[in-house]
Amino acid sequence: MKLEKVLEHLYLVGMACLFATIVGLMLAVIAYISKPSRKVILWVVDVLQTIPALALLGIIMIVFGPNGTTVIIGLMLYSLLPIVRNTYVGLQNIEPGIKEAALGMGMTKIQRLIEVELPLAFPMVFTGIRIAVVTSIGTAVFGAIVGGGGLGSIINRAILIQDMETLIEATLVLMAMAIIFDFGMGYVEKKLKTRN
Repeated sequence: MKLEKVLEHLYLVGMACLFATIVGLMLAVIAYISKPSRKVILWVVDVLQTIPALALLGIIMIVFGPNGTTVIIGLMLYSLLPIVRNTYVGLQNIEPGIKEAALGMGMTKIQRLIEVELPLAFPMVFTGIRIAVVTSIGTAVFGAIVGGGGLGSIINRAILIQDMETLIEATLVLMAMAIIFDFGMGYVEKKLKTRN
C-alpha cells in the first residue's frame, strides 16, 4: 500500500471537512438566528444528502473537471448535514436561563452567540464534525471515478484487474483510518461533554 495514496486520501477528507465545518457553522448560525432562512437551510442540507455520491460528483465535475477539487467540493457538500444539524440543535438546546443571564449582563446578540452560546454548543458541534470526518473517509473512495485519487484509485484498479489481495489491503487501511478517527474524536468528544 502506497503511503502517498493514504496521505492523498487524508488530504481530500481533511480539506473537505475543514471547508464543511466553516460553511456548516455559518449556515447553522444563520438558521439559528434567522427564522425565515431556517427551513430553507435545513431543507437544502437534507436534500444534498439524498443525492447519490457518484451523481453529485458527476455534476460538480462538469464545472471543475476531473480532479481533487471536485472530490473536495463533493465531500464538503455531503458533510454539511451532520455539522449544520448538530450545531443548530446544540444552539437551540441551550437553557433559556443562560441566554437570559447573558442578556441581563448587557451582551449583544453577537456577543451572546460568540462568548456564551457557541462555546456551550461546541460538544454537539464536535459530534457533527466527527460524523462528517468518519463518513467522508469511506465516501472519498468514489472520488477516484472523477480523478480524485486517494485509496479509491487503488480500490478501483484492484476491482478492474481482480486483484483481491490489494482490494482487501486497501479496504482494511480504510477501515483502520475510520476506526482510528472515530475512536480518537470520540475520546475528545467525551472529554468535552464531561467538561461541560
